[in-house]
Amino acid sequence: MDSVYLVVALGAVVAGFVQGLSGFAFGLTAMSFWAWTLEPRLAATLSVFGALIGQLIAAVSVRRGFNLKLLLPFVLGGLAGVPLGVWLLPQLDLHWFKAILGGLLVLWCPLMLASRHLPRLTAGGRIADGMVGMAGGVLGGIGGFTGTLPTLWCTLRGYQKDTQRAVIQNFNLSMLLVTMGTYLATGLVTRQVLPLLAIVAPAMLLPTLLGARLYAGISEARFRQLVLGLLTASGIALLASALPNLLQRAA
Repeated sequence: MDSVYLVVALGAVVAGFVQGLSGFAFGLTAMSFWAWTLEPRLAATLSVFGALIGQLIAAVSVRRGFNLKLLLPFVLGGLAGVPLGVWLLPQLDLHWFKAILGGLLVLWCPLMLASRHLPRLTAGGRIADGMVGMAGGVLGGIGGFTGTLPTLWCTLRGYQKDTQRAVIQNFNLSMLLVTMGTYLATGLVTRQVLPLLAIVAPAMLLPTLLGARLYAGISEARFRQLVLGLLTASGIALLASALPNLLQRAA
């Protein structure tokens, strides 16, 4: 059991720093540690809780405005997606889910990273933003991955660093509050989970603040490289945790 506590703490430390720096990716980073040792629904609960704590810290330490007109389609779509993700969680084959999501990130993000000039998407307007928000809500309900697709979408939209941070930060906070409330209402948060939650919160506090402090000094170009690099690394981690199990089944 001591080793489980150590893995939970280590995952929270690294994921907290990454979220403080980038504004997202707590769940993806933490899962690269926790997926090896924790039962999927337990890992999802810790992931949502840690991501929520990180966004609450960011709301105080990294304030980047609030554009309701820009944010609203993402949030409305996300609110429709969260219940679907929570419903899917106990029924989903998480190994296939992680393999598909990881494969998407590994194939797409390096291509964007290698391009000096990203194509800027303007089509779809608020409807497209809402659909991406819904997809983020579904991923949030499944395991706290709320920011993955909206971050990729905002990058393709060509938003500047602070605009993207404001959208993702406020979207994530909204979705994670709803997701955590749904987890509590549906009984996913049990008494056995509480000691692990008590480890996650203090372990990630200082790393999150440090990451947020470093964010302020990052240029626009470096921030884009950081976001796409983190998405690629998250995809690799997801594939690394999923493929051995899938190959074992096929053998």
